[in-house]
Amino acid sequence: MSGSDRARGGGTRPPAPRRPRTPGARRGGHPRPAAVRPRLRLVGLGLALVLVAFTVRLVQVQAVDAATYTEKAAVNRYVEVPLAAQRGDITDRNGTALATTVDAYDITADPFLFTEEQTGVPDAPQQAAALLAPILDRDEATLAGLLSEPGSRYAVLARQQTPQTWRQIKDLRNNLREAADKGTGDQVLSGVFAEKNAKRVYPGGDLAAATLGFVNAEGVGGGGVEAQFNTLLAGEDGTITYAQSGGRRVPTAGSHELPAVPGTDIALTLDRDIQWAAQNAISAQVAASKADDGYVVVMDTTTGEILALAGAPGYDPNDLGSVTDSGLLRNAALQDAFEPGSTLKVATMAAVLEEGVAGPGTHVTVPNRLPRADRNFADDHDHETYYLTLAGVLAKSSNIGTILAAEELGDTQPEANEVLHAYLTRFGFGRPTGLGFPGETAGILAAPGDWNSAQQYTIPFGQGMSVNAVQAASVYATVANGGERIAPTLIRGYTGPDGSFEPAPEAERERVISEETAAQLAEILETVVTSPEGTGSAAQIPGYRVAGKTGTSNRVDPETGRYSGYTASFAGFAPADDPRIAVYCAVQNPTEGSYNGSKVCGPVFNEVMDFSLKALQVPPTGSDFPGLPVTFDPND
Repeated sequence: MSGSDRARGGGTRPPAPRRPRTPGARRGGHPRPAAVRPRLRLVGLGLALVLVAFTVRLVQVQAVDAATYTEKAAVNRYVEVPLAAQRGDITDRNGTALATTVDAYDITADPFLFTEEQTGVPDAPQQAAALLAPILDRDEATLAGLLSEPGSRYAVLARQQTPQTWRQIKDLRNNLREAADKGTGDQVLSGVFAEKNAKRVYPGGDLAAATLGFVNAEGVGGGGVEAQFNTLLAGEDGTITYAQSGGRRVPTAGSHELPAVPGTDIALTLDRDIQWAAQNAISAQVAASKADDGYVVVMDTTTGEILALAGAPGYDPNDLGSVTDSGLLRNAALQDAFEPGSTLKVATMAAVLEEGVAGPGTHVTVPNRLPRADRNFADDHDHETYYLTLAGVLAKSSNIGTILAAEELGDTQPEANEVLHAYLTRFGFGRPTGLGFPGETAGILAAPGDWNSAQQYTIPFGQGMSVNAVQAASVYATVANGGERIAPTLIRGYTGPDGSFEPAPEAERERVISEETAAQLAEILETVVTSPEGTGSAAQIPGYRVAGKTGTSNRVDPETGRYSGYTASFAGFAPADDPRIAVYCAVQNPTEGSYNGSKVCGPVFNEVMDFSLKALQVPPTGSDFPGLPVTFDPND
């Protein structure tokens, strides 16, 4: 031991005993919990699981379900709006618009943008409806219901509103936006939009309304040509899809558009001026006669084209709300079936002449009464025995004389019935006209084997069967055209979206009687007008030779199915020696003044025919027709 060691301790000291170490104690004397390490492992494991979960979810959102979430985002961001096609025009034969379109807007809304989540206003639909109802003239509750439709992204609030209406809504919407920005109000109209949807208008008002038809609130043709050719006229709607935010389109987000295809323009055979003259004349006569209704058909005899198809009373398709009687919406000239009366006698005489059983000068003795079947047939007035030629039978419109002539068509009555029925069918009775017009009637012409004991004698003079006015007019056009029937036509052609014109298919033609027979009939019909003993003197037009025939028939009341009142009619063509125009007029149930065809429809025929000849610049005939003999001397 060194000296120094001894000096410190004074000798040698044994080492001190070591104290046992407490588990978990650290050097320095501070204790360490035994469970720290396992807990750290659990925390680490938990964090790792969370990170794994986030990673899995991120992969699911960005990779697995990316398309689904993109679609959901697009639903809330993108709006698909229909683009209405421009409806085709309907014009007359000269291109004058009879039905066209003007700028208008459908007021629409996105109900999603009226939810409380989007507006911050719990009753946004109700507030918006209260603001829009007086502008759109719609029920407030109805509008609120449309704006509150769950899950809907598109609602039509009002169709075909004027540009002024949309401007009023836009101004109101802008004012609400400014108020919302200032914190003085709520913007509850941000989800209201406008779509261009041209409005259908009819420049002529009620002119040819029953032929044109109308377009309903859904933009679909509801009658007439508008309904018949709705698909062609309507075209094909398109769509546009664009991004929106806060009810406004995002201009920088791009859009996808499927353009609309405009509808086809349809040119009718109608002549606007002749249509006006016919409609004016028949309207005045129906009013003066206090009749149920009336119609006028004007046809070009060389083509079968209908130049006028007028009826009264009518309606204005621009103001459908004022129509209180749905019957006014029909085209009575094509949809009314009525017994034509004596104007049909020309078809019977055509059969008699064509079969060669009689000629214009054939003598026919006409008694005051003719016993047939279970009754005595009579003319429209009592008379002594008439001694008439076949031309005189038509000139004096003798029912008895017509029955006697028709009986010559066969050796037996059933045989005669068969022959007459065949001619009536070829003239177009009992079958559609070929126009394809909605609701058109084919009339009623029973098979000859089904004619009862009365019909086999009444049908020759136009009772016991029914026709429409166009069918009746076609008979006279056929005679005027030399005996060849041209199916009536109403459509002249079509102009497609590309501007190209396609004429309508040519009308069907059918030889009904020979040219010789047609010429004989023309002279007989002219005798009806020119002879002092004829019934058609009201049809005379200075400078023109006119062929025509009157008709006064018992009328079947459509309400009761019984005879009640009369049908007055007049039919003919001019110039008689070189026919160009055929006109048919009928007035149903005239109750004021005369009910005779010559007095009720004769003046209408005269007015319309005179106007039509001048409108088409048909030159005057320049020669007179002396007429055929009407009577004969039984002593000769």
